[in-house]
Amino acid sequence: MDKKEIKELGNAIVTLQREAVKQTLIYWKPEAEKIINTKSKDINNIEHTLDALCEAAFDDEILNIFKKLCRYYYDIDPQATAQQIQFYREMWDND
Repeated sequence: MDKKEIKELGNAIVTLQREAVKQTLIYWKPEAEKIINTKSKDINNIEHTLDALCEAAFDDEILNIFKKLCRYYYDIDPQATAQQIQFYREMWDND
């Protein structure tokens, strides 16, 4: 792979990341807010939303939404919340 191909691949990755953030903010941010505002106890929906947020949690705004929903979910299921946080760490934590 030459420099031009590497640069094109890098640009394509950045474009995909931007689109992932955009789509996550359009759909999953309102869903997370709805869960919290309605005090939903629908574990499947909460976990599905956390999974979707985690996929794009490399973005600070999405990470903040993920954390907010985790704090809400902690009162419902601390163990499952810890597992969600561990998934995030495995995926995005650089330490």
